[in-house]
Amino acid sequence: MIDQQVTLRGGAARLPVRPRTGRYLVLAAVFVCAACGLVYELELVALASYLIGDSVTQASVVLSVMVFAMGIGSLLAKRLCSRAAVGFGLIEAALALVGGSSALVLYATFAWIGESRYALVGFSLTIGVLIGAEIPLLMTLIQRVDRQDAGGAVADLFAADYVGALVGGLAFPFLLLPMLGQLTGALLTGAVNAAAGGALVMWVFRRDLSCRSRWLLIVVNVTVIALLATVAVLADDFERAARRAVYGDRVRVAMQTDVQEVVLTGAGRSSLDLYLDGRLRVSSRDEYRYHDALVHPAMNGPHARVLILGGGDGLAAREVLRYPGVRSVTLVELDPAVTRLARTDRVLSALNAHAYRDPRLTAVAGDAFTWLRAAHGRYDAVISDLPDPGISASTKLYSAEFYGLVSEALAPGGRLVVHGGPPCGRPHTYWTVEASMRAAGLRTRPYRIGGRYPGFASGPDRAAGGGTQVHGWGFVLAGLGQTPALGLDPQAPRLRSLTEPALQEAGRHAESGRLPGMAPSTLVHPRYWDEP
Repeated sequence: MIDQQVTLRGGAARLPVRPRTGRYLVLAAVFVCAACGLVYELELVALASYLIGDSVTQASVVLSVMVFAMGIGSLLAKRLCSRAAVGFGLIEAALALVGGSSALVLYATFAWIGESRYALVGFSLTIGVLIGAEIPLLMTLIQRVDRQDAGGAVADLFAADYVGALVGGLAFPFLLLPMLGQLTGALLTGAVNAAAGGALVMWVFRRDLSCRSRWLLIVVNVTVIALLATVAVLADDFERAARRAVYGDRVRVAMQTDVQEVVLTGAGRSSLDLYLDGRLRVSSRDEYRYHDALVHPAMNGPHARVLILGGGDGLAAREVLRYPGVRSVTLVELDPAVTRLARTDRVLSALNAHAYRDPRLTAVAGDAFTWLRAAHGRYDAVISDLPDPGISASTKLYSAEFYGLVSEALAPGGRLVVHGGPPCGRPHTYWTVEASMRAAGLRTRPYRIGGRYPGFASGPDRAAGGGTQVHGWGFVLAGLGQTPALGLDPQAPRLRSLTEPALQEAGRHAESGRLPGMAPSTLVHPRYWDEP
């Protein structure tokens, strides 16, 4: 270490490094702190989207609250500029503790309370205030290290800040999330944040600190890092306990794929539940009612070639493959881990009647929208078994443009069926789906089947008490040129829950609740939102 005597403006204490070295060290700290700050921000958005749903709303809440809070933090930091070194050290320790623990607390509130919105706003506000206080203090510190004009100091600080944000923004989805997960990734980020802030102050600005301030920073930073490390060691135990609180004690499979969290509960065919990102997608107790209504009306007509969009669990394919006239089935699923689970899990593969063993079925991993754009021929029936629409990644799969691609994939006389959510529980969403299909030139026949909801919900489900309300499932059958008949194929296999008269009544029930004048949803103007 170079112990050069540097006289600072305003009579400040002398620093143990050359001015240029000190400036680089401050900018390095800015770089690290900016990267950590953006990781906290992205982690809040990602976890809130997973726990609450509607990713656009959650991102808007987090970003707007944090930007507002950063302005407050900048104003509050003016009171600390006279003691910039110790103030910066304490703020970084607080930011490391709050940001590092935010994912764990959000998940805990969801698991044991069932509500994470208030915690989300609280963390966004607190983290924003602390991040906003960084720049004024760092501006003071860099001016104390190296005399330069204010414009040059601002340019240097913001350059380091923006580059750090770039690194943090890329590290979160490509490194932290896939390798460590959200909980451990946030805890590690907090530890790095505390270490960077503490090291800068304790090394470069230690002569600015009184003995009492020095010991305060040491104790605070060591405590924060120790707490984050301890929680990181216990993160797996916490996650298992939280998962039991959400899904019950019957969890058999729990994994985080590149696309989503996949949880499988229940030991037998009568008790199996499949959750994707915390939403109940399949319940063996009544999935047959859903899949009977989804698949068989679309099979009323030619059905040699069938396309299934989504449905990686293999249950829609099970129903399609019951028709001897089916020659080929193509299933396009975004998450290959789901299709792999449907092939290999003993209970789930038994529930789907080992559909993946049938040589007529070909599974393709990919996004349905992108796959359809590649033009893979024409199909007699297209079955859309996708997550409910919302302002999220699934929105484009319920847009007029998407249905336009599907219509191009339909053979003459072909039929498309879409699950559009519950007409009673979310009527705006359901009738927007129907309007979007009509906007693509399709002739539609809506129908509603009574059943338990929210199985296949777009919002988070609690294992205790979830899925007990009866709302009914809403479907839309569509075709090109003429409105398809709402009925069953004469060669249809015996069904457990659906008859021709029941299907006709389902069509009348849906039409009786029609919302007129609904506008279609498009890629540039999505019209879906979470309805209460």
